[in-house]
Amino acid sequence: MEQQRQLYPIGIQTFSEIRRKNYLYIDKTEYVYRMTHFDSKYVFLSRPRRFGKSLLTSTLHSYFEGCKELFEGLAIDKLEAEWTRYPVLHFDMSMAKHVDKERLEQMLSVQLYRYEEVYGKVSEEVTLNDRFSGLIRRVCQQTSRQVVVLIDEYDAPLLDVVHEEKNLPVLRDVMRNFYSPLKACDPYLRFVFLTGITKFSQLSIFSELNNIKNISMDGPYAAVCGISEEEMLTQMDNDVDILAMRMEVSREEVLAKLKDNYDGYHFTWPSPDIYNPFSLLNAFADGKMNSYWFGSGTPTYLIEMLNKYHVIPQQIGDRKALAESFDAPTERITNITPLLYQSGYITIKGYSPITNLYLLDIPNKEVRLGLMKSLLPGYLHQHTMDGLTTVALLYEAIYEERLDDGLRLLQAFLSTIPYCDNTDYEGHYQSLFYTIFSLLGMYVDVEVRTPRGRVDVVMRSLSALYVMELKLDKTADDAMGQIDLKNYPERFALCGLPVVKVGINFDSERRTLGEWKIEMA
Repeated sequence: MEQQRQLYPIGIQTFSEIRRKNYLYIDKTEYVYRMTHFDSKYVFLSRPRRFGKSLLTSTLHSYFEGCKELFEGLAIDKLEAEWTRYPVLHFDMSMAKHVDKERLEQMLSVQLYRYEEVYGKVSEEVTLNDRFSGLIRRVCQQTSRQVVVLIDEYDAPLLDVVHEEKNLPVLRDVMRNFYSPLKACDPYLRFVFLTGITKFSQLSIFSELNNIKNISMDGPYAAVCGISEEEMLTQMDNDVDILAMRMEVSREEVLAKLKDNYDGYHFTWPSPDIYNPFSLLNAFADGKMNSYWFGSGTPTYLIEMLNKYHVIPQQIGDRKALAESFDAPTERITNITPLLYQSGYITIKGYSPITNLYLLDIPNKEVRLGLMKSLLPGYLHQHTMDGLTTVALLYEAIYEERLDDGLRLLQAFLSTIPYCDNTDYEGHYQSLFYTIFSLLGMYVDVEVRTPRGRVDVVMRSLSALYVMELKLDKTADDAMGQIDLKNYPERFALCGLPVVKVGINFDSERRTLGEWKIEMA
């Protein structure tokens, strides 16, 4: 008999609805208490999309409105004694995506008007910042309480134009003017909380509010959004057993699959393991694992920025950087790392206290596969769907230890792709190989160091480790000869798997694999 399943708040970001309708709620209220009793009353939190920022903002809203009954049994219930009610101005900027200047101003005006209907408006207040400033003052005067301002996804109007030199400054000026009263109204404010994905330094919240507390990389807030492994194993322990039963695997197997697909996020170091909450809850709700987070939104701005900075697929992960290099203001970036990190496509995987360098890499299988699928059209154009079918058949061939059949399949497919520019160099085929083999869901790396040189491609399946050397317009013997001359397999002798040498020559005239040789090391 199947156990009763939990109600999962898929797409529900309102704290009061989750509590009143008995949806699963991962208790983050200890963080709410800590945050609201800071020395600084201005707090900023950056996290990737669909990581729980809106729910956290809604939780703060209910807390400041003094809704004590919603918090019964939660951590804050034992911490808070006063439950003072404050007036809350809550702005959701996610509705202002894909807009021009006029539409953005109209949407901001509508959000102000909701509160002006309650607290009134002075005719002399015409501009958005004058109306916002006047509203804060009137709310404070009429309620005799300082005002709480919550701004969720403050950067949403700017993300889609972050790569546009013309539109970004125009929309940024609108947002800067709108946020500017937050400093001037300091005496009237009890608490200001802003969430976002990226940092735009030229907005007033960062350039003028010099006392704003950015908790994005603070250790005590490492798990303020997302679901930590400890939270999953305690607050969702029964859910894990139900998922294992529905997938007809053991508890240990389902935990390993969840970790492989959705875990791996760290927003500081050291940090608990953080799971993507959107993907995790969807997997529990559906009883299966799928690409939920990546499939929930096409990262068009990310692809545009990857093209702008000429980033090839194998350069996305495995980066080392100082914190100020990846937690940097978006409009000042000189490479793609800050946007990749702040958007959740790479995350912290390690830290060296000697060099102060962080190791950044793709967090998990879901993100890696999603990224590669998004990048594949750059190589295959309108043949992308056929390419994904070929990848599936290639996976089957490698899984069954038929690499020769798989390469033959890839050779036939690539020969059908029409000619495109900039394919007559070895690096193009290395990038294409990396993208395709990454989609197999197996470990793949390029330019792997050995004592005598660098291996073009290393791929590990369940049954073997493949050491691949790629050549362009030469021969497979040339490629295999380099593997033997530099004894690349020696570097992987202790990997625990049979090592297979693969020498491949690409034919630039036919624009596909020419010949190859496969030998056991």
